[in-house]
Amino acid sequence: MPVVVNKYLIGRHFVGIALWPFIVIRDPFLKADAVFINHEKIHLRQQAELLVLPFYIIYLFEYIIRLLQYRNSQEAYRNISFEREAYRKEEDLNYLKGRRPWSFIRYM
Repeated sequence: MPVVVNKYLIGRHFVGIALWPFIVIRDPFLKADAVFINHEKIHLRQQAELLVLPFYIIYLFEYIIRLLQYRNSQEAYRNISFEREAYRKEEDLNYLKGRRPWSFIRYM
């Protein structure tokens, strides 16, 4: 899991993003943030389970549905099933060791 630093990462809310097989971060200090890196590793596992491209399609589709539902972009983002799982489990640094495949489904 290579971590790439890109200070020009688009969007003012983005500090990092999982883009298979990389974690792209804006600030090099985030490399040392174990919780943040774990959050992004959870996304990499989700992407691998869905063979990458379907992950992005489902993510975008679910974001649009949540945006219509909540009428707030931040709330829509936080309620995407992939994000729910990652945020709820990011502090459990051993989560990926015992995580069952397709665990994000229970957060839909």
